[in-house]
Amino acid sequence: MRDDEGVTAWALAARGGDAEAVDHFIRATQGDVRRYVARLSNDPQGADDLVQETYLRALRSLPRFEGRSSARTWLLTIARRTVVDRLRFNAARPRLSDTDDWQSAAERTQSAELLGFDEGVALSQLLDRLPYERREAFVLTQLLGLPYAEAAVVAGCPVGTVRSRVARAREALIFQLELAERDAARLGDRIPVAA
Repeated sequence: MRDDEGVTAWALAARGGDAEAVDHFIRATQGDVRRYVARLSNDPQGADDLVQETYLRALRSLPRFEGRSSARTWLLTIARRTVVDRLRFNAARPRLSDTDDWQSAAERTQSAELLGFDEGVALSQLLDRLPYERREAFVLTQLLGLPYAEAAVVAGCPVGTVRSRVARAREALIFQLELAERDAARLGDRIPVAA
């Protein structure tokens, strides 16, 4: 359950120097910030660095926070800028090699049929295939539970655009799931059953 009024009150108290309010503000928002930056950046391993950078930026600009929007929306806007800045920095930096690290390669080749395969990993892989803007809108509204109007503020676009991106993301996810189910059924037909 989201308590935007409480989070905003903590942010306003924190801007006045209340250390306990800072702690409450961070604890109340860090889960959403982590999920958001991990999905948006498509880099779950680098999410902790992005979360830390988001809070550093937020705490530096907290004295200017006036509470015109919810503190959660304000913070997710900062998180978005942090991710975009990181993506731009990485795109401008020369790559040392074209090979992925071993862990990323292993995660991509892991089969969905393995015992103990987590549905969260499956959703993560499906979300990774979505274009950036659709993934962002879906994560903000469906995973973090932001109203469309707040998601539009975070994404910096009109509400209708967010609605459209979420609808297209849903369509793409449903299509991908249907393909995966058909492939699994087709493979199941070929696997001999032990008697």
